Amino acid sequence: MNKKTVAALTVGTAALVLLPAGAANAHGTMSNPPSRVYVCKNENPENPKSEACKAAVAAAGTQAFYDWNEVSLLEAGGRHRQIVPDGKLCSAGRDKYRGLDLQRADWPATSVRPGSFTLTYHASAPHSNSNFEFYITRDGWNPTMPLKWSDLVHLRTFNGQNPTTFTNWTINLPQRSGRHILYSIWQRVVGSNEAFYTCSDVNFG
Repeated sequence: MNKKTVAALTVGTAALVLLPAGAANAHGTMSNPPSRVYVCKNENPENPKSEACKAAVAAAGTQAFYDWNEVSLLEAGGRHRQIVPDGKLCSAGRDKYRGLDLQRADWPATSVRPGSFTLTYHASAPHSNSNFEFYITRDGWNPTMPLKWSDLVHLRTFNGQNPTTFTNWTINLPQRSGRHILYSIWQRVVGSNEAFYTCSDVNFG
């Protein structure tokens, strides 16, 4: 092996080492109703419009919202309740995304009503053979209190899905009033234990 080849390999290895840690693991979030991270990303992390996004940026910085598609855990493997603590469901327990867990009643919310609802997931890097679980907060849930697993009511699970960049599913929303959170878990099944988590604020009026 000549010196030029060795030098090229060394440069290539260094470039791999310098890649951002999250670059290979950034894959998606809910776009309708938009998740908190998606809302703040779209508002512009450098100059957010809503008070909630301003507070989220103040709490954790702007990078979390540039990495909007990375609210995930690499080794979840379906153990969501064991590895994501109560009060940190929106951030997946990751400090980088702690602004998403702020307990506020003024997060931008999508108006919804009980009955059939079509939601959309934006996958910047779709993965086949995935399971998607959808939940909504219980009747009487208080948005100014920490979100706990016991606050979530299961709505629907879609197993063995092959999402595209924008994938729609139809679910039935139960009777609710006021503000709630639509929560989702995207669990990869084949080739990775990675899971993605989203909190989307909705308002039943």
